[in-house]
Amino acid sequence: MYDYQRLCREIEFLSHRYGCCRLSSAGESLCGRSLPLLEIGEGKKAVLYAGAFHGMEWITSALLMHFCRRLCQAQESGITVSGTPVRSLFKKITFYCLPMVNPDGVEISLKGPEQAGICLEKPWGNTARWQANARGVDINHNFDAGWHTLRKMEETAGIAGPGPTRYGGTAPESEPETAAVASLCRRIPFSLVMAFHSQGEEIYWQYGAHTPAVSQELALEFARLSGYQAAQPEPMASMGGFKDWFIEEFHRPGFTIEVGKGKNPLPFSQLASIEFRLFPMMMRGLTVCAQLPEE
Repeated sequence: MYDYQRLCREIEFLSHRYGCCRLSSAGESLCGRSLPLLEIGEGKKAVLYAGAFHGMEWITSALLMHFCRRLCQAQESGITVSGTPVRSLFKKITFYCLPMVNPDGVEISLKGPEQAGICLEKPWGNTARWQANARGVDINHNFDAGWHTLRKMEETAGIAGPGPTRYGGTAPESEPETAAVASLCRRIPFSLVMAFHSQGEEIYWQYGAHTPAVSQELALEFARLSGYQAAQPEPMASMGGFKDWFIEEFHRPGFTIEVGKGKNPLPFSQLASIEFRLFPMMMRGLTVCAQLPEE
């Protein structure tokens, strides 16, 4: 498993071992856990990769941390990653990584609310498949992108209040985790973002009228590099998410990557194969950022 404590240990190692890796915080979770933000590079253009919006999708945090370590090693030694010279790339861009957007949800999923030091408002029984934050709000239904329409869809589906998944909260950005991610994007002009979820081996790239013309082309290229499929999500997953909000708010490319295949939570044994398939695509996302025209 990949819990919050393991994440913090790996972040501490990277930030102390590699001078190129800078550590800050994007904010705090509902229960006061810091949302670590890693930063590599000195370039003017910025790109953000974020994971673990959902509690039981903690494998995405491990994926992002392993990717950060690979970048740090390459930056220090001068080697390439997936054929890309990292040192020259990081003179053009700055890479930001939020490996665990929803640490409270991860802890609930892995350990249960009592072991995680979290008291939910009501007993939920087995929380191994917990997706929401500690208030029972699904972070990826809490962004201001079609939120009111999505709330009606939730109610039609019988989702009337807090629970393990798919409840979008009382208002957009009602949750500190959502607000922290949105604030970060308003502060830093990211040229491109990727949100990592599990599972399905699919890439979502479209939201509404403001989807950039280049997004479909990039999604197809990412699909070719990874062997994943560029696709459209089911209706209740087609709005309210981070990627959707980013596209709507900034009119820039945003992608949701559904990593791995099977039943969540994916076994940690899948991580190596996921990395093998996704690292070339993830590197391409960084080089794309360097090539996108100035705003």
